[in-house]
Amino acid sequence: MTSSLTSPPGESRVSLPATTWLRVFFRLFAVQGSWNYETLLGNGIAFCMEPALRLLPSGRDNPRYAEALARHARYFNAHPYFAGVAVGALARAELDGVSPALIERFRTALGGPLGSVGDRLVWASWLPLCSLLALAAFGYGARPSLVIAIFLGTYNAGHLFLRAWGLRAGFSKGLRVASALGNPILRKGPQVVGSAAALLAGIAIPLAASRVIGNGRFLAAEIILVAMLGGVVFARFGGRVEGWRLSLVILGLFVFFSVIR
Repeated sequence: MTSSLTSPPGESRVSLPATTWLRVFFRLFAVQGSWNYETLLGNGIAFCMEPALRLLPSGRDNPRYAEALARHARYFNAHPYFAGVAVGALARAELDGVSPALIERFRTALGGPLGSVGDRLVWASWLPLCSLLALAAFGYGARPSLVIAIFLGTYNAGHLFLRAWGLRAGFSKGLRVASALGNPILRKGPQVVGSAAALLAGIAIPLAASRVIGNGRFLAAEIILVAMLGGVVFARFGGRVEGWRLSLVILGLFVFFSVIR
């Protein structure tokens, strides 16, 4: 049984068995397990690729197996949720018999774009959006367990999709994976999600502040003023502030006020 990860017409007919695909996919969740300052994600990339490399002729007895593992265990940096793109593309290149020199150049060129796209789409856009969605639910009166479930559900759905899509796109495209990274969703996604997060912030923050302060306090004007000032600051410095930091600050402030009120 094989998965749908097959080559486009005109390219080599390498395919990845479904069981191997699952092994590689689940290993992606541990891609940062051996992170260190010398190789960063390098060891994790090699660990994730290993089940696919067993498909080389003669499997683990083939010298290319050990050489490939050693090659990909070296320094590599990318966003962890987009590591699947690298794992799939590099595994495909190894199984296609691409020369080691070309693989090295491709591997070097791949890290930067995967890090940049991931940081803008996930940390600066998706994480703040999920945080603000949970914050809006809190403002509307949702129970704490539901607020947590909304955040974890939406955030994890996003990163699970990115991991699965990345592995599939990487293996399907191989050395041509740049075309997948040019997908309009990845190019325009950060801007669209960021705009949605900004809109949601204008709804979620006043609602959450009103719930924290309570109906017995007449601070509506102050809430509106803070929201307006926050919008101005975000519009002015939003491009310079990392989204995950901003989300943690906002959530931390509301936790602080809910404790002291």
